[in-house]
Parts: sequence; C-alpha cells; structure tokens
Amino acid sequence: MTAGLVQLSVSDDPERNLPQTRALVREAAERGAAWVLTPEATNLLNADRATQDRVLRPEDRDETLAALRSDARELGIWLLIGSLSLKTDDSTDSRFANRSFLIAPDGEIHARYDKLHMFDVTVSETESYRESAAFRPGDRAVLADGPWPVGMTVCYDLRFPHLYRDLAKAGAQVLTIPAAFNDTTGAAHWEVLIRARAIETGCYVLAPAQCGLHENHLCPDRKPRRSHGHSLAVDPWGKVLIDAGEQPCVSMVTLDPSAVAGARSRIPSLTHDRDYSAP
Repeated sequence: MTAGLVQLSVSDDPERNLPQTRALVREAAERGAAWVLTPEATNLLNADRATQDRVLRPEDRDETLAALRSDARELGIWLLIGSLSLKTDDSTDSRFANRSFLIAPDGEIHARYDKLHMFDVTVSETESYRESAAFRPGDRAVLADGPWPVGMTVCYDLRFPHLYRDLAKAGAQVLTIPAAFNDTTGAAHWEVLIRARAIETGCYVLAPAQCGLHENHLCPDRKPRRSHGHSLAVDPWGKVLIDAGEQPCVSMVTLDPSAVAGARSRIPSLTHDRDYSAP
C-alpha cells in the first residue's frame, strides 16, 4: 500500500486552514496514495479558551470533518484525520475532545480515538503547557481494522511505550502518531521516540506532523507557537523512510506487510514477556 503523509502549518482559524488541508490531501491521492494521513490539530491550533469555545463545533457540525469525509469518498481513499479539536455533548465535563478519525473510502467514520495522555508539562521557565485545562482525556485504546490493523494514538501518547506494546500485541501492524510536537521537545526527542516505538513493536509508524510558525488571525495579540515538523514514516526495523523537513508538504511511502512479519521473527520480543515483582 502507498500512503501519503500530509504536513501542515495551521493557524488559529479553521476556515483559513481547510483549503490547504484539502489541497494537500488531494495531492497525495493524485500521487497514488490509497491512505492519506494528516497531523494532530488539523482544524486549528489555538490556546485561547474563549476563542476555542467560539469557533469549535461538535463532531456532527464540524466543517473540517464534513469536508474531509466528502473528499475521502470522492477520492476513494482511506483518510486518517490526525485529530480535530471538538466540543462534546458531555454535560459533566465542558472541556473539548482531541479526537482522531479513520475515514473509510465511502466517507464513513470507521474509527474514533480520543487522545489518552494530556500534554501537561513545564519545558522551561518560559515554556509550559496545560492541555488538560481545555481538553478531556480519552479512556480507551483503539485498534482499527482499516487499510491495515491500525493502532491509533496522538502526539504525547508517544511517551507511553506500554500503550504501543498493548496495541501491537492486540494485532496492530501500523501505529499512527499524528502530532503537533513543539519545537523544543521535537528537536530533542521526536525522532528517537518514533524509532523506538517502531523497534519495540515491530510495527510501521506513520507520524504526520504540524510544522513551522502558527499564525494567529483570530487572536493577533497572542504569541504564535512553533511546531517541530519532520513528519516521519519508520519501518518495523526502525529505519526512517520519510523525514518531511520543516515545510508544509506531502510525503509518500510504500508499506510492505512482509516487513512486519520479518522484523518480529528476527526479534520476537512481543512474545517474551515475563512476570516480575515491582520495585
């Protein structure tokens, strides 16, 4: 199967972001991709809670989701929408969802995954993030029987290796890790963690990413954030097949199912678990 990784640099305005996203998805399909993948935060990157509340929509009224479902149907492709920021109908929790979608070639939603791990970190004295202030975490892992057996995850999930081991042992052959990794931690950790997850599980890892400086049209007084970029595709042996660099683009990769079986037969670590006492 040929897959196309879409690298984006979205702003805080979903209406401005959608045309470029659709154009790059179409480009990937026209170049032969049967499966196209977009990054985390495909509809917007915006840290202002009041603006989020004004522009975000529930799943059934989100224009980005509706448009990309229509495109998947027209183009006849599988489409992983890395994630969308969405309102929910949860009356007990007003926070938003960070939700990944796997769209089938008929345009139907084949699987959904709400990001499990919230990015609540202090990178330095001047850089901190509290994703859980605006987004509620999911509560279940998702293995989708899509174009391949797919373990769906998002961004900060990358730092929790047991999740990927569980997905691989449940049957995943491809792990999707759409992301909006910030520039500081991306430069230090992005590639090594992506390659580690592939090596540990014997899976392909497809990790479409946000890149560059994200413009603030709706909140012009806010300092724009920067994302690391470098969308990656890594094979089950840990070899980097794609590094998309730092500009919006489409990158193509061919997936070979025999590579998964080959890596796992050479290093069958998924079958070597032992019980042990915790320290």
